[in-house]
Formats: sequence, C-alpha cells, structure tokens
Amino acid sequence: MAAMNTAPDEKIAPQIPWDRIETVLLDMDGTLLDRHFDDYFWEQYVPEHYSLLHDIPIETAKEQLVARYHRVRHTLDWSDLSYWSRELGLDLLELKLRINHLIGVHPYVIEFLEYCLQSRKKLYLITNAHPGTLSVKLEKTALGVWFDRVVCAEQIGLAKEEAGFWHRLEQLLQFDKTRTLLVDDTEKVLVAAVEYGLAYPLFVARPSSRQRVSYSSTFPSIEYFKELLPRKEASNAQ
Repeated sequence: MAAMNTAPDEKIAPQIPWDRIETVLLDMDGTLLDRHFDDYFWEQYVPEHYSLLHDIPIETAKEQLVARYHRVRHTLDWSDLSYWSRELGLDLLELKLRINHLIGVHPYVIEFLEYCLQSRKKLYLITNAHPGTLSVKLEKTALGVWFDRVVCAEQIGLAKEEAGFWHRLEQLLQFDKTRTLLVDDTEKVLVAAVEYGLAYPLFVARPSSRQRVSYSSTFPSIEYFKELLPRKEASNAQ
C-alpha cells in the first residue's frame, strides 16, 4: 500500500561513485515494481470486497480501512498478508492473485540489473513484503534470478524503517556499509539506513506510474534507473 512522501519539486541529483560501490540493496515495491498494483489493491480492490462482506458503502469501507492501515504503518504488520487476512476476514493472497496482471516492472530496471551484474556488484533484494506477496511478484516478473539473495523483513524480525533492521541485515549478508548503495521509495527507510551508517542512500521519486513525481528534500532522487547507467548503457536501453 502507498506510503506518502512529502517532498519539494527541487531534485538532488545522484552522484554514485561506482568504483567504490561493492553492494547494491534494492527495495521491491515502488522501486523495481510499479506501485500502482499495491495502491490499487489496498485503496480500491480490498475496500470493494470489504464493503461487500460487511454490506457497507465503499466510501465507508475506505475510511475504516485507511484508519486501520495507518495504525500499523512502518511496522511488519503493515505488509503482512496473514495479519490483514485475519483482521479483515478476507483471503488477501487469493485477491492478489486475481489481479496479478497489474504487476509490472519499472522501465530500465532490467538494464540496471544487467549493469550491476556486469560490474560484479553484489545484488540483494530487500523488502518489507510478506513472503506470500513476494512469491506472487517474483513468479510474475522473474526478477529473483538477478539477485544473490532475497531478504524479507519477516526473516529479520523488524521492518526496514527500524534502525535495528540494518544491523541485523549486515550480520546476515556481511556487507560493508561504507561501500553499499540502497535504493528505496520510502524516505523513512533511507533515514533508518543512514542512521545505521549506510553510505549511499537513493530515493525513487516515481514509485507509481499513476502518481506525480515527488523528489526527496533530503536524499538524492531518481525517476528511472536509466539515470544511474553510464551514458552508453542508457542509450542502448532506450
């Protein structure tokens, strides 16, 4: 579901010293994948089914659900399908499968992954997504093959927004935080990572193809991964 970021129109351009980067940590929803799927699912599709279940107007269902979503924002429950299935009395995994045709990869993602592979960077997918959601999306997009490892926050026991997450992740993956790039579309995640000591945070300003671009006032931002590719690779990707 969408996590709101308030940001100015001024963009802080990224300047990534690729010769210093050993490890690339990539978020999934909104970063690699178009967040339109998640926004539509939580803001429209689930309320429709919730309103039918409880025989209430859809606008009432939306108001009730938004309040419940916000109570667990930035925690593991936020993206826990099992939690929400119990809370709402709906089989959310089944509902996601019904609209999985909406799952899409952002432009230039594959080209960026190819560049990282050719440059011998360690690639890790780091997501708050529930394992059930992750399975659906990786099966639909086939992105899993690009990564040295895929890590769910559930495995760590903390959400990415919590500083302790990054200490535990470092113990698990044994990366050098001074030579690591993190790309994410949630500023609170980047703040937690920087507080832990991660050297290169990068914000995705266009997480959804249906939303306006919103740059971070704190972190370097990109709209598309093309901006991180050397000019030759970027030209070939067009």
